[in-house]
Amino acid sequence: MFAHHNSLIYKPLLYYIHASFSIHMKRFILVFATIVFGMQTWAQQVPAPADFLGYPVGTKFTRHHRVVEYFKSVAQSRPDLVKLEQYGLTNEGRPLMLAFITAPANLQRLNEIRQNNLRLAGLAKDKVAPTENTTPIVWLSYNVHGNEASSSEAAMLTLHTLTNPANAEAAEWLKQVVVVIDPCINPDGRDRYINWYNSVVGKNMNVDPQSREHIEPWPGGRSNHYNFDLNRDWAWQTQVETQQRLKVYNTWMPQIHVDFHEQGYNEPYYFAPAAEPFHDVITNWQRDFQTAIGKNHARYFDKNGWLFFTKERFDLLYPSYGDTYPTYNGAIGMTYEQGGHSRGGLGVINEDGDTLTLVDRATHHYTTGISTIEISAKNAAKLVTEFKKFFDDCRSGKPGEYKTYVMTSKDEARIRSLAALLEKNGIEFGTISNKVFRGFNYATGKDDAFTDEGFHLAVSAFQPRSAMAKVLLEPRTFVSDSNTYDITAWSLPYAYGVKAFAVKEKLDVQIGLPAATPAKSVQSDYGVIIPYTSLNSAKALAYILKQGVKVRYTEKPFSYKGVNYDRGTLLILKTSNTAGWLNTVNEAIAKFQIKADAVETGFMDRGPDFGSPDIKMMQQPKVVLVTGEQTSSLGAGEVWNFFDHQLEYPLTLVNAADLGRTNLKNYNVVIIPDGFYRSLTEKAVADKLKEFVRGGGKIIAMENAAVQMAGSDWGAKMKEDKDDSKTELQNKYADRERQWLTNSIP
Repeated sequence: MFAHHNSLIYKPLLYYIHASFSIHMKRFILVFATIVFGMQTWAQQVPAPADFLGYPVGTKFTRHHRVVEYFKSVAQSRPDLVKLEQYGLTNEGRPLMLAFITAPANLQRLNEIRQNNLRLAGLAKDKVAPTENTTPIVWLSYNVHGNEASSSEAAMLTLHTLTNPANAEAAEWLKQVVVVIDPCINPDGRDRYINWYNSVVGKNMNVDPQSREHIEPWPGGRSNHYNFDLNRDWAWQTQVETQQRLKVYNTWMPQIHVDFHEQGYNEPYYFAPAAEPFHDVITNWQRDFQTAIGKNHARYFDKNGWLFFTKERFDLLYPSYGDTYPTYNGAIGMTYEQGGHSRGGLGVINEDGDTLTLVDRATHHYTTGISTIEISAKNAAKLVTEFKKFFDDCRSGKPGEYKTYVMTSKDEARIRSLAALLEKNGIEFGTISNKVFRGFNYATGKDDAFTDEGFHLAVSAFQPRSAMAKVLLEPRTFVSDSNTYDITAWSLPYAYGVKAFAVKEKLDVQIGLPAATPAKSVQSDYGVIIPYTSLNSAKALAYILKQGVKVRYTEKPFSYKGVNYDRGTLLILKTSNTAGWLNTVNEAIAKFQIKADAVETGFMDRGPDFGSPDIKMMQQPKVVLVTGEQTSSLGAGEVWNFFDHQLEYPLTLVNAADLGRTNLKNYNVVIIPDGFYRSLTEKAVADKLKEFVRGGGKIIAMENAAVQMAGSDWGAKMKEDKDDSKTELQNKYADRERQWLTNSIP
């Protein structure tokens, strides 16, 4: 594979272990050559990772800042080949960066290549005709799960191979492709894992999997600061790391994207082709080239005696992964899974009695990364041609039977919130003037005449991102095989609570939405009515409560001046509030663009008057979130993030183990997220929570926490499933993996 060092693809770490001596010698030669011949050569300046770090890659874990420093060092050594770009910061302030590596001639016109790539996809604003005589983009993303830590180590090896001038073959590849390396998508999670590991490992690693260095504590390094799984966030873009990355990604639109992962340490390596189910927007070319890439990897793995598997477990359906999201946007998107994960440490004995080391793990990821670049370079022209064809087909409305999706709601905020997500994903939307049509009604499951609820948006299938639009908006996803390890339903109209129609005809969609209807401030000497209809209503309520304004709510519908108000409507009255209350309410109206109505009397046309027992005063929530060991880190994280970033409302995080010692008299709401709790069965904790409820406190138990409480003497009851023990006994042994996947998150 490499003319200068045939074993490099097989034993890259051996090269780096012995690199120190050769690099020092090269530096001496550089000084001599510069003095004597006055010539410059790059070879003597590119640091091998082992020299820069002070240890061979794989013999220690490398903290994120050192990975960044290594990339900067190489970029300074090879400015003719490498350009670095910091695209953001994590929640904890760590840099997020990309390295662009390509031949000097390509690097000089890097922005031109990017612009032409967007033109190929029909996404460029300049509308200049593209050329297919161009350079495809190969994007390698490492370490989205922080405790799958071998991949950032491999990223450094890959960078060195591509920039080492002794590698003539790599230099040829870089004439054909632009390589983009994101060395660590999740730096906060990576450093959380590495800092913990370094704090518990001894002078020598212990390969016994029962040793503490293989048992990572809560919350683990998999997730980001807010315990979100960033590999489930590509389409939804809820997290700051994803938001910043996708802004850059969507200005490049690579032809190849690889997402490097790790799985259990007993598992052989997994690479493409993927398993069924494939979403039906995936083209034959995308399927076929996955197979070609897999066969290229297999050559190197077979030669080294490394086991691997393909076509199993890791499917291409759920749209928010690092393989599916790029695939639905025209790329060959792939997941590579190395055995190891958090339990791998620096070395661990697997169930076969073999020792799997970090050196092994980094070498395998390095090999598939280099192999991906190799085969992409050899098929550069075809990658460009098929990429353009994918988007040509999208612009002609080819993906799917539905040609227009129309969403409508009485609540403008819901429509605009949905529009904001579509915009983040580059999907065009707009309005329609002809509203006389029939389509598949998402609510009834039948063809019905369209009814405009007041606000609407429409998405045409005749656009560059038609495939992605279909995936996100179609009413029902076709699943060829239920053996998938994630959800199979995510249709955005259902998720946003809007009415929707899928239409088989092309409707004329005028791109863009009209300017938002400005929320009107209210003036009243009596009070204000705020319908509680959307997340913006919740944000406004949180804002108002934080300012100390007292809020009431109704438990029954009522009418005032011919307007009907539903249960849960908020009432903010002058009585019980101090001066300035109305200013606070109007600030919330303007900030969150919510509808509010003035009211001048407590006498209602219909329903309870404002002094009725059915009108309740809302206590200002003082919230405890149970967290730490026993809770699901993802479950606790989603609540924490929701309060911090959506509601912007304070809450107190209490470890589950400390619940029995916590003075709950200071709070009126306890949120118990998903988890497996010992504390809930402890008498002292149960008694304290029951006393809390008797005193007027509220407990919100989620998912398995609710199941556990229903199984105790809380008075809650869980509906029992029909006894299916007999049918379970009849299940085939061969179907055990299918059953396991339904309850797992790899």
